[in-house]
Amino acid sequence: MPPMKLKQSPSPQTLATSQDARLLARETLRISANLASSPAPSAVASSPEARNVGIVDEQFVDASLRLICCEEINGRRWNYVVDNEGGNGRGRNGSLRAVCSQNPQAPVDEMMSFIRSYVVPEGFPDSVTPSYVPYMTWRALKHFFGGAMGVFTTQTLLNSVGVSRNRSAPGAVAINWILKDGAGRVGKMLFARQGKKFDYDLKQLRLAGDLLMELGAGVELATAAVPHLFLPLACAANVAKNVAAVTSTSTRTPIYKAFAKGENIGDVTAKGECVGNIADLLGTGLSIMISKRNPSLVTTFALLSCGYVFSSYQEVKSVVLHTLNRARFSVAIDSFLKTGRVPSLQEGNMKENIFSFPWLEDKPIVLGSRFKDAFQDAGSYLSIEPLFEKERYLVTYNPSKGKVYALLKDQAKSDDILKAAFHAHMLLHFIVSSNGIESFPRKQQDYDSSHLMPSTADLAAHIAESCKMVSTSYGIFKSKAAEQGWTMSESLLNPGRARLVLTG
Repeated sequence: MPPMKLKQSPSPQTLATSQDARLLARETLRISANLASSPAPSAVASSPEARNVGIVDEQFVDASLRLICCEEINGRRWNYVVDNEGGNGRGRNGSLRAVCSQNPQAPVDEMMSFIRSYVVPEGFPDSVTPSYVPYMTWRALKHFFGGAMGVFTTQTLLNSVGVSRNRSAPGAVAINWILKDGAGRVGKMLFARQGKKFDYDLKQLRLAGDLLMELGAGVELATAAVPHLFLPLACAANVAKNVAAVTSTSTRTPIYKAFAKGENIGDVTAKGECVGNIADLLGTGLSIMISKRNPSLVTTFALLSCGYVFSSYQEVKSVVLHTLNRARFSVAIDSFLKTGRVPSLQEGNMKENIFSFPWLEDKPIVLGSRFKDAFQDAGSYLSIEPLFEKERYLVTYNPSKGKVYALLKDQAKSDDILKAAFHAHMLLHFIVSSNGIESFPRKQQDYDSSHLMPSTADLAAHIAESCKMVSTSYGIFKSKAAEQGWTMSESLLNPGRARLVLTG
């Protein structure tokens, strides 16, 4: 009987070889199909765009890369791909690569992107308010003119102190210069006590500071005419310029805060200061070139001063604040009493009188006044006191002084101060209207107070009528102001410190 032949099972090595062969055949068919449906490798790879960008290479041509995900950063798109040849063919263990899928930016675009990273906040223009651009434009112009003036004033000071002509010993020159700087620092410290006023009248003080800076530069220039008075003139000029510097520094943050959207006040501040420094350097460089031609000092300074003051005025006017100080509050009340509407933020800030400086005492309304200034006798007080029994303030009119006085009680809060100011404007409106004047004045000298002297009975009637009007219209005014975007939670009306302490 012939021996029986048994069928032997394949070894593991044979199975692995067979599987590899089938996988190789399958991959060969897939690559062939991809090559048949894609452009010729030589044509694609030889194109200038492919060589410059680096997007098309051998890995893409032979379809051995697999796209994992895409990423976008700084306006550029990146593809993350993995090598399919590694691991099990699915690319899980292959090497990961990042390939740019966009053409590189042109040199001009790259330069503009670099400049934008220094002069505008991240996310511009959506990260700031619309008033940011005009403000920074005028701020740059102001610093440009300021940097240009600095060259001429410094040159004048050095000539006056005797550096260029060797009229003074080096020790005396150094002492004079140190005394000048020391006087400026003393002035800066003394002016810092005005602290809270920088919040009340921000725009007014900012403009006053710029005018003071210009005055200091003019005094420095005057040392050229009287060099023997260098020390007193230079000290006075440095005091003025340091006080102006305190004003600028103190008002800078609230202004930048008004431009910021969200929590980017630091970014807005940094970019704003960078713009100012760039403009200052440009102005300094231009002024150095001009000074080499020995121009007329007075004419050059006059032209630069006009540019500086005009830019400063436009810079302050372009700021749009949401809070109500006395000037903006007067604009809002005037519009509400005449038309029944509250102006928008842009309109209210544009109509604000930035020349109403806080130290001027010619305003027709006094908020937080003392009792002796508001009342001439006890009868005038006792006649109106019951009308304000439920209020935390009193409002009256003093015919002899031609002013409306708002007295605050010791329990008065922020909203009470705002309501007292509203009531004072309402009373002044009634008194002025009863005398046939179309609009109430901004300043005391704008009208003849002798024409606004109602009798005691008429005054009591005006006050009683104003109380009724305030009770119905104050809430309407607040709601309309809030609709326009005005911040009513706190008042920046700079009231006096006197408070009535009523004994019961």
